[in-house]
Amino acid sequence: MTPPAASSLPIVLLPIGSDDDALDACLAALDAGTPAGTRLWLADDAQAGPRGLAIIERWLARTPLQADYTRRPRMLGEVAHIDQMLAACGDADVVVLAPDAQPLPGWLQQLAACFARDAAIATATPWCNAGEAAAWPRLGEVSPPPMDTERTAHACAAMPPLHPELPAAVAHAVALRGNARKRVGGLDAASYGSWYAALVDLSLRLAGLGWRNVLCETAFVARGGEGGPSDGDMDSLNARWPAFTPRLANFLMEDPLRVPRERLGDLYTEAGSPERQRDLFG
Repeated sequence: MTPPAASSLPIVLLPIGSDDDALDACLAALDAGTPAGTRLWLADDAQAGPRGLAIIERWLARTPLQADYTRRPRMLGEVAHIDQMLAACGDADVVVLAPDAQPLPGWLQQLAACFARDAAIATATPWCNAGEAAAWPRLGEVSPPPMDTERTAHACAAMPPLHPELPAAVAHAVALRGNARKRVGGLDAASYGSWYAALVDLSLRLAGLGWRNVLCETAFVARGGEGGPSDGDMDSLNARWPAFTPRLANFLMEDPLRVPRERLGDLYTEAGSPERQRDLFG
C-alpha cells in the first residue's frame, strides 16, 4: 500500500497539558515520527506556563509540520475543550493525542491505513506501553516506554493488519472517523470530567450504531503513564453503560489479544537481528 500524502492524513489534535517536559518530548516525537506537512493543532486550555509557552514558540518556528497553536484565556475543562476541538474539525478524520504521548515513527500513516481497510471502523487505538486493553508487552500493565523506538515501530509495521475489536478506545491516542463522530454528536461534558471517560462513552455510543472500535496493531504511541477518570466519572459510566465494566474485566481476564501481543514480541526480537538491523538502517 502506498503511504498516504500528508494532506490526506487525519488532523492531529494535541490538547496541551501543564507538564513541560512531557510537552517537549511529545513535540520532539511528533517531528521525528510524523510526515512533514501533517496538519497539527496544539490547543491550550490555559494550561501551559511560561516555560511551556517558550517550548511551543521555539518548536513552531522550526517544525516541518503544518502546525497551529491556540490558547484560551480561561480554562474551559478537558472534555468541553476537546469537544470544541472536534466540532471545529467538522467531519474530518482526526487523531487525538494525550498531552504526554510520544508517537513512534509511521504511527499516523498506519492509523490512516487502518481506516482505509474497513469503513466500519470508527475508532482506532494503537499499541501503548500504558494502554490498558491495548497495552504491550503486558496486557493491562504500565511498562516503561520503548527504548528502541525504530525497532518497535518496525515490528508493529510488520504485524498482520487484522484490527481486532477493543472494549472501547483508549485515551493515549485515538483516531476518530469524522462522519461516524458526527452521527453520534459531541462529547458529554455535562456527565464526565475526563477525556478518558468521555472517550469510553463516545466509543460505546458508536458501537451502539454498529461502528467498530479496534486496535491498530501496526502502530505504537508511547506514554509516560496511564490516563484515568475524574472523580465521579466511573459512577456516571456505570450508570449509563452497566455492561461496560464487566465486559472490560472479561476482556482483561480472557485476553483475546494474547496472540497478537506475542506475535509483536516475536517481530520485535527478529527486528533486533543483525540482518533486520541492516534492512532497517541501511
